[in-house]
Formats: sequence, C-alpha cells, structure tokens
Amino acid sequence: MLLAQAPTVGNPTVNVAIFGAFVALTLVVVFRAGRGNRTAAQYYTGGSAFTGPQNGVALAGDYLSAAAFLGIAGAVAVFGYDGLLYAIGSFVAWLVALLLVAEWLRNTGRYTMGDVLSYRLRQRPVRSAAATSTLLVSVLYLIAQVAGAGGLIALLLGIPNSNRFAQSVVIAVVGAVMIVYVLVGGMKGTTWVQILKANLLIVTGLVLAAWLLGRYAFNFSELLGAAVDNSPTTGEALLVPGLQYGRTELSRIDFISLSLAAVLGPASLPHILMRFYTVPTAQEARRSVVWAIWLIGGFFLCVLVIGYGASALVGAETIMSSPGASNSAAPLLAYRLGGELLLGIVAAVAFATILAVVAGLTITASASFAHDVYANVLRKGRAEPADEVRVARRTAVVVGLVAVGGGILANGQNVAVLVSLAFAVAASANMASLVFSLFWKRFNTTGALYSMYGGMGTALFLVIVSPAVSGAPTSMLPNADFVLFPLANPGIVSIPLSFLLGVIGTFIGPRDADAERRFAEMEVRALTGAGAAGRPASAPAPVAQPPRGDSFAPRPTPAPRPR
Repeated sequence: MLLAQAPTVGNPTVNVAIFGAFVALTLVVVFRAGRGNRTAAQYYTGGSAFTGPQNGVALAGDYLSAAAFLGIAGAVAVFGYDGLLYAIGSFVAWLVALLLVAEWLRNTGRYTMGDVLSYRLRQRPVRSAAATSTLLVSVLYLIAQVAGAGGLIALLLGIPNSNRFAQSVVIAVVGAVMIVYVLVGGMKGTTWVQILKANLLIVTGLVLAAWLLGRYAFNFSELLGAAVDNSPTTGEALLVPGLQYGRTELSRIDFISLSLAAVLGPASLPHILMRFYTVPTAQEARRSVVWAIWLIGGFFLCVLVIGYGASALVGAETIMSSPGASNSAAPLLAYRLGGELLLGIVAAVAFATILAVVAGLTITASASFAHDVYANVLRKGRAEPADEVRVARRTAVVVGLVAVGGGILANGQNVAVLVSLAFAVAASANMASLVFSLFWKRFNTTGALYSMYGGMGTALFLVIVSPAVSGAPTSMLPNADFVLFPLANPGIVSIPLSFLLGVIGTFIGPRDADAERRFAEMEVRALTGAGAAGRPASAPAPVAQPPRGDSFAPRPTPAPRPR
C-alpha cells in the first residue's frame, strides 16, 4: 500500500522546487499589483475597478480554500457520501449570497460590514461589534487554512506527525509569507492572486478528475466500485449516508447543525462580504456571484471524483496515517497518478490556494479594525487615509501571528471541519443583523448588539466546550476533557438564538433617532444604488442625503467660527 512504510512522498527536492516556483510567481503578481496602493480605497477594495467576471473568479478563488480542495476531498475519501455533504451545503449557501446579500450590500456599504450596519444604526457601537465579529471569524478561518498548509508542507517534506516542532516551524513560515502578501499587495494584489490561483485550481481539479475517470473508462460506477473494494473496513457504507452522521440521534442533530452553518455561513463570512466592494456597481456584484456559483459547483463535482478516487487508489487507512491525515488525500492521489511532478504541481496549487485565501482573510480583518474601530470609533471619522492604511498593515501582522498560534494547535485536524466551525460563528454573529438591518424597519441598535454579541459569544463558547476542542483523540487538545456541549458544531443553537436575540433586543431597546427616515433612505439606496460608493459619474444623483451615521458619505464643510 502506498506510503505504508515510508513517511516521505516523492522527492522532497522536486516538491520544494515546484512549490517555490509557484510562490515566486504569486509574489511577483502581488508586488506588481501592490505598487498603486496609495489610498484607503485602493488598499481595501482595489479602487472598485474589477469587473463582475473578474470578481466572480476571485470570489471562487477566495472560497475554494484548503477546506474545499484538501478538506472535502479527504472527507469524501474517508467518509464517502457524508463527506460530500460539506460541499453540498457550501454550494447552496451561494444562493443565499445571490438573493439576500450581494446587491444590497454593495449599494449600502463601502469597505466593511460595519458601513452597512452604521448606515441606519448608531455608528460607534455597531462598528465596534462588526469589527469584533470580523476579527474573530477571520482568525478562526485563518486557523483552518494555516493548519491545512502546515499539513501539506509536512507531507511534501516528509515530516512525520510525531515531529510537532518541525511542523510548527512550517506553519510559522506559512504565516510569514501570508503577512507579506497583505502588507505589499493590498486588495488589488490579493485579488489578482486569487484570480490566478482559481484558474490553476480549477484546471488542476479537472485534470485530476479526467485522469481518474480515464483509468476506469470514464465510468463513474466502476470508480465507486473500486473505492468500495479498497475500503475493507467500510465497504459499501462509503456510498450511502450514515458513515459519519446518522448512526445515532446525536449525530443526526449534529448533521442538521452542520447543514445550517454550511448554508448560512459563507454569506456571512467577512472576506466574502468585503469582495462585493471591489466592483463598481451592484449589477456587477450580482454577476460576480453568478460566475462564482458556476465555477464553485463545477469544481465540487471534480472534488467528488477526486475523493472517491483517493479511496480507490490510495485507501483511507494510508491517508489517515500520513502527515496531514485526511487533508493529504488529494496530494497522495496525485502522487499515485502522476508521480513526483504531478504531486509537486498539486501541492503547489493547493498551497497557492491557501496563501490567497489567508491573504484575503487577513486584509479583511485588518481593514475592519482600521476602518471601523480606528477611523470611525477612536478618531470619529477624522483619521487621515494614510494613517488608516498604516494601522491596517500593523493589524495584519498581529492577526497573522494569532493565526499561526492557532494553526499550530489545530495541526492535524480536517480543515473542512474547522471551517464549518468558522461558518457557524460567522452565521451566528452576522447573518441576523445583516438581514434585519436591510429588511426590517423596526430593527434598532440594541437588537443589532444583542444579536451580534449574543450569537457570537454563544457560538464561541459552545465551540470551546465541544468535542472539536477536547475530549476525543481527534480534538485540538486530545489530552484534555472539558466537554459540556455534545455536538461538534454549535450552529443549531447559536444561529436561531442570534435571530431571537435580535428580535428581543429590538423590542426592549429604545428606538434610534430618526429611524424611519434612515430606513427609507437605506431602502432607496439598496434598491437603486443612488449614492452608492464607487458608482460611475454617469449614474443618477442620490435622491436623499445620507444620514449622519454613514461615515463614508461626504460631509458638509462647517461654517468658520467668528473671531
């Protein structure tokens, strides 16, 4: 069996050479694109100069992360049908983004989610809550990506699972490269890297899937049969629901919780929401989501083939005993199919995928702190753009260091599972407040704060006391046991609770000043785009002045004081 005796896959020199070439290529792109980052708008949104198709490919690149390629492929290889459920839930989530988020968000904000909430609610408290949510979700998502990168490089270099120190050093190097991407490239450089890696990833997925099907005369049934034959401990259970979920009542509830988080989470992720501001109009934002849906759906079909192909040609036992555990399924399959060269290409593309995603997450977290907290809460809208960008870059360094520490703790976990936890926290913190703010006239600042802090705090607490963190051999802390919540994903509790808290807070809290007028103006702007940031000069003028809470709107020049 492949790798049953040796810890090294292929030739480490060849692996590192191909890997280094891909990293050098992406760094060149970042440096060239980042030369024009002189203003906050250029650093945060690339000047809103990308077209819908370009942004759609970048959205696909942003979303097709280590969880989509390494994690879901590994989950399918080990758990069969149940592993595919991660992909199905995530794909359905893009319909939520298309129908509820994309156009509305583009018309009512400029850089961050805090812009949308502060349009009609009290600015300082909701911006602080939005920044807290963005930082927390971004760090959780970053931990999953950095852990996946550490496992991938450990596989390339033949570092065994027992050598935790060497794998920790690898994760630290990944974090350092990630920070360079953000500091130099900004959103423009990050977007072009995401476009490049999305094309590479989709082409790589197509090649692997076609190569696999070609071995079985393009008969998918034969591939499934080979997967069953090479899985003596699971057999035909790979092809039906229940291998991971459904064996007990608790696991069924856990599956419902995972599904809720997977459907509502992606449309609540801060780095996905921020990408809608890189296009000039709401129409382009909608086009970008449509492009992303087609690209992501097609890629997930390839991942299904790759996952079962890994079961057929490599085997679940070999996959789980390799560095990176289930995350190593796709690289091991590439080595079995095409040897060292194909392994190096697949691993390099997967690593470029991780770098692009973590760069997008880091710039989102740093932008939220610099724009929402520093510029609009601490400096009350009077910060200089150069100072704001400087604060964003410093925040990126801090966020990167925190992600490295978390990635070291989460090393060896399936990144798809880790990302599902980030989905649950994101949906619990953001979805209710965004929906209520955009569509409910009565919604007020108290409701937003109850929803965001209550949902986010509940989700985070339940994650900490869940089997994902302690109490099981596959937990982040396998030697500890402080489990209080039996489910691995908290979404079934924290997401409905965030909506309920938003309603309760709205009815017990005071009405915001001039609430009806602000909601009417926000509704006009959300539907028509009148006055939206980045709108072309030929667009119609705004029908009403933006409210004072809209900190990015032009403010009247105060009259000079008498001497």
